[in-house]
Order: sequence, then structure tokens, then C-alpha cells
Amino acid sequence: MLMLNVFFKSALLIVTTLFPIINPPAVALIILSMVRGASDQELAELGRRIAINGFVILLASLSVGAYVLSFFGISEDVLRVAGGFVIAMAGWGLLQSPGDDNAAPVTGPERAASLRAKAFYPLTLPITVGPGSIAVAIALGTGSPHEGLQPVHLAGVGVALVTLCLSIYFCVRYAGRLEKLLGQVGTQIAMRLFAFVLFCIGVQLLWIGVSGLIGTLHLH
Repeated sequence: MLMLNVFFKSALLIVTTLFPIINPPAVALIILSMVRGASDQELAELGRRIAINGFVILLASLSVGAYVLSFFGISEDVLRVAGGFVIAMAGWGLLQSPGDDNAAPVTGPERAASLRAKAFYPLTLPITVGPGSIAVAIALGTGSPHEGLQPVHLAGVGVALVTLCLSIYFCVRYAGRLEKLLGQVGTQIAMRLFAFVLFCIGVQLLWIGVSGLIGTLHLH
């Protein structure tokens, strides 16, 4: 019973902490705006790649993220500043992108190669799994039990990450259906709204990082 409680505690902590930050439904609409004209098959493939990439990034952040930052001498505040800048620029680019879909989309191998190239950057990093979720995952990793990770903890982490990444996959996979439900005008409004929210998230992360760096200067 104790092991079962530890398992659910580990899994629920990660899911409830990271899900609101990643926000798969909003991310799916943002991704849809960046791959206009994608078919259901292309969205399914894209969702699969983004989910796998996100799983690897989150797992690495939870397990060795703090050690990597320490090795390179990078603080979490610097990570927030750099990531916030990238996210803000991505949001600004979406806000400035043309809203019409009159241009003929690229098809064939060139389009497939373009989608594969975008799957990791920028669609996975920083759009889906950004510096905010990475920083939180690193913080969760540093809070591991002092007696060391037990198999039950690893199982809880694995289930939590699979749950998160499956939610990302299904949201991206069926983003096209949501677009049809909202209609062209509704989709454009929603995409612009989420693009503005993405820009604000980037500015917020940037400000938190800058504030943290200024605070460390005052301490010294």
C-alpha cells in the first residue's frame, strides 16, 4: 500500500505541475498555425514526433538537468532569460504572420522534410516544452528523495511523462478537427489569442529571469 501511495504521489505531482505549464490544447492550436494546410496524417506524424521529443527533454530535465546546468555554469535565471526571449520572439512572429491561407502549400517530399525539420525546433522546443516546463522539471528532479530513487519512483515518473506526452499527441493529432469546429474565422481568432498569450509568457519568463539575476547582483 505504501509503495502504491508513493507511485501515485510521484505521478500526480509531475502531471498536475507540468500539465498547466505545457497546456497541450493551446499548444496544438499554435502548432496548427505554424503548419497551415497540414493533413490529418501529417498532424498525426507531427504529434508523434513532438510527443517523443517532449518525453526525452522532460526525462532529461528531471534526471540530469540540474547537473548539466551546473556543469556549464548556467543558472536557472539565465535559462529563463534565454528561453523567454526565444518564446517571445516566436509569439511575436505568429502575431505578425499573414492571416490568409490563399498561398498554395508546399507538397510532396519538400513539405515532409520541412515538417520533420520543424518537429524539434521550434515546435517541440520551445513551443511545446519550453524553458518554463524545463525549469520546473529540473526543480522537481532536485527534489528527489535523499535516500535515492526507488523503482516505484521511476515507475511514477514514467507513467506521468507518458500521460503528458500522450495528451500532447492527441491534441496535436486532432487539432485539425478543432479547426473545423471553430471555423476559419474562429480559428484565426483563437490562434492570434494564443500567439499573444505565448508572447506574454515569453516576456514573463524573461522578466522573472532578469529579476532573479538583478537579485543575485544585490546579494553580492
